[in-house]
Amino acid sequence: MPTLNDELQQVKKTLDEFGVLTVRVLGYFNDVISGVEEKNNYLIHSSKIGGTTKFIRPINKSLFIFDNQLFHESFIRLKKIFNKIKERETVFSEEEKLIIDKTLYTIQQSIGAGFDLLSNPNSARKHVGNRFEELIKVIFTEIGIANRKIVLQIPYETDEGSKIYKCENDLILSPFEKVRSTALSLDEHEIVVSAKTTSKDRMGKMFIDKILLERFVNHSQKVIGIFLNDVQRKEDNNISFTLVSGLFMVYSKFLIQLDGIYYMDLPPTAKKTPYSRHMKPFSELITKDIRILLAS
Repeated sequence: MPTLNDELQQVKKTLDEFGVLTVRVLGYFNDVISGVEEKNNYLIHSSKIGGTTKFIRPINKSLFIFDNQLFHESFIRLKKIFNKIKERETVFSEEEKLIIDKTLYTIQQSIGAGFDLLSNPNSARKHVGNRFEELIKVIFTEIGIANRKIVLQIPYETDEGSKIYKCENDLILSPFEKVRSTALSLDEHEIVVSAKTTSKDRMGKMFIDKILLERFVNHSQKVIGIFLNDVQRKEDNNISFTLVSGLFMVYSKFLIQLDGIYYMDLPPTAKKTPYSRHMKPFSELITKDIRILLAS
């Protein structure tokens, strides 16, 4: 069996692989945590091993499932809910939506916590982001939505001749059996997805990319953002929220409107108007909004 650190760094291709990894991280996490502080419903855990103290990213105590058995039960229910979505059922209870958000949040945050405990921050950051992109891809595959990662090639002229700008899209979602978008064009019925663990330093790029994409393909293009959260640890025992909400509203009014922003852990500001009209829990996307977006 690979070490936990090695397993964290391996590409994940199925939901079950994410479930197995989460169970392993939770077992390790509960064994090595030595301290915890609470700030605004977030827990900041610490682990002291061999005279070195490591701090874990803030964990939303209302969403994270610490107990392995409870996570296992929630994971089984999640798969049943995914099957309902795949079968195109349209009625989901608030409890089912909470199971979606809690289970997926626990999966991704356990991966982040595992890297916080076992790796240095610089090498961990890219791996955590990669696992999140893989998790989002796996989710849409599980619920029966065709998807594919595409790098759009946009030509432009220079004094040295024609060159290509590569516009990387994390994921394309399609209402068709197979994704029709290619490296040279985007299908107007499909959705371009930006999947990042946080909107910090990335929100503005989504607006610019939507403008760029629409001008290149000469038609309107649906673009959504999927984020884990917008909260970070501040020093050793505090937190700060990183959503630049005012900038989001200015871009929406004066640049272009995105087709939706979804969080597994909504920032407090996103729950208030007018932000709540644009930002929703991830569960709302896969139980309701995705059908509307793909049908339009």
